[in-house]
Amino acid sequence: MSSSQPLDAKAVLEMLKAGNERYVANLASTEPLKIPPPMLVAEQKPSAIILGCSDARVPVELIFDQGLGELFVIRVAGNVVAPSQIGSIEFAAEKFGTQLVVVLGHSHCGAVTACVEALTNPEQYYSPNLQSIVDRIRPSVYNLHEIVSAGDGDVDMDEFIDRAVRANVRMSVSQLKHGSRILEDMVNSGALTIIGAEYDVATGKVNFFN
Repeated sequence: MSSSQPLDAKAVLEMLKAGNERYVANLASTEPLKIPPPMLVAEQKPSAIILGCSDARVPVELIFDQGLGELFVIRVAGNVVAPSQIGSIEFAAEKFGTQLVVVLGHSHCGAVTACVEALTNPEQYYSPNLQSIVDRIRPSVYNLHEIVSAGDGDVDMDEFIDRAVRANVRMSVSQLKHGSRILEDMVNSGALTIIGAEYDVATGKVNFFN
C-alpha cells in the first residue's frame, strides 16, 4: 500500500482488523519475502504505529498480515511507556503523518506476570533494569489488586493476570494521551487516535478495546 497522503485512523484500524482475521484464518500470504523496492529503501510511510511487547510469540507484522514498511513497530517488555517510547511515537506521528497508534498487549505476558509476582511476594528480586519495567507496570496492577482483594473469596491468579494485562494496556494508552503535549494536542485535534488491544497467543486473535 502506498499513498502520498496518510490514511485516517479509522481506515487503518479496519485494515489491521481485516489483516488479523486473515491471519487467524490461516490465509496470510505464503509468498516468499522479496527485496524491498528502491522507494521503500528511500523512505517509509507507515500506516500505523504499534507499541507492543518484546515477547517472541507476538510477531506484529505477521499477526496483522502487513508487509515491510507498513507498520512502525516499537517493542519493549510489557509494552510500557517510557520517554524513549514516547519520543519514538512523536517522531513517527510528526514525521510520517501516521494517524493511528495501537498499544498491543498480549495474554500470558511475562512482564505483567513478574509484576504480579512482585506484588504478591515483596521479597521477589529482579535486576535493577528489569525492576524499572516492573515499576512502570505496578500502578495498574496495584490498583486492580486492591479492587480484587476487596471482594470475598480467593483470587484466581490466571484471571487476575489476564485482567492485569488489559489494565496495563489501558494505562499505557492513558500515559501516551496525557504524557506528551505533542501527542495530546494531536489527539485533541483529531489528527491522532490512540487505542489499546490484546493479542491472544493461543488463538491469534487481536481484540481491540473501545
